[in-house]
Amino acid sequence: MRQKMLTMSRTALLAMLAVLALAACKKEEAPKAVAAAVAVPTNGDPNAWQAYASDVVKKNMDGVTNAPFVYFLPLETDADFQAQYDAQMDKVKSDLGRGILEGNMLAFVSPASNKMGDLVVAAFADVAAGSMKGVKVLFIGQAADNERVKAAVAPSGVNYVFVEAK
Repeated sequence: MRQKMLTMSRTALLAMLAVLALAACKKEEAPKAVAAAVAVPTNGDPNAWQAYASDVVKKNMDGVTNAPFVYFLPLETDADFQAQYDAQMDKVKSDLGRGILEGNMLAFVSPASNKMGDLVVAAFADVAAGSMKGVKVLFIGQAADNERVKAAVAPSGVNYVFVEAK
């Protein structure tokens, strides 16, 4: 069951990344009608949260030249939450350990904002100061988590952006 959930989560995130990559690569086109913003989900539906995350990420792609890294956690009440938390922590630490180059974005979103904040703080604890200049970190969550996440990522030199999920 854990493997199936991880596979479904990864598949959904990869699909979202593919859409974002295509959006980032498009040349300037004739103006189109502006789509309505996707509302913040009022429940823990992962599909609704991923649609919301996709919308917010697209709006924050300025200065980003590559497909973003998007990390998602479900509600803490999800039966498989701890396994998904552990998998995302491993993924984030692996990505950070390889190094993130200028022009990339790391986007963090979850209906469990506090837990996602914990993940970001823990993952950035070992990142070298100034090693991520030109990288954007987007945290989509609750205002109560903003300052501690900002303080955790600031030493790395990232361009930090907070979007309140309200």
